[in-house]
Amino acid sequence: MAVISTGPIENSPVNGVRPTQQVTIKMVNRDSVNSATVLIQGYFLNGSRTLYVLEEVLLTPNEVATRNHYANFDAFEFVFTTSGPAEESTEISVWGRNESGQLISSQRLVSDEQLEE
Repeated sequence: MAVISTGPIENSPVNGVRPTQQVTIKMVNRDSVNSATVLIQGYFLNGSRTLYVLEEVLLTPNEVATRNHYANFDAFEFVFTTSGPAEESTEISVWGRNESGQLISSQRLVSDEQLEE
């Protein structure tokens, strides 16, 4: 079982609007035979760490899955727990999106950049 975290992501308002309104999570299972499970935990950070997303995703062989979650907070964090036979073949990326749905390049994390706990 691997636990991967984005770490805390600052999302303070600029001119009254937070840069990221929504987070897109892409998960890919590159194993051609085995499945993997990804537990998604999303927290908003406001002096305390409060869980607001709790979702488990089963990735079949060669499957790509996308999840979108609200992220209009001053700070947030996502933690991913991967398990199953294809755990080592599973990769995750996280992308911030603004109010019009455009990607926020400063708030994107690919699997090599995430913190293992």
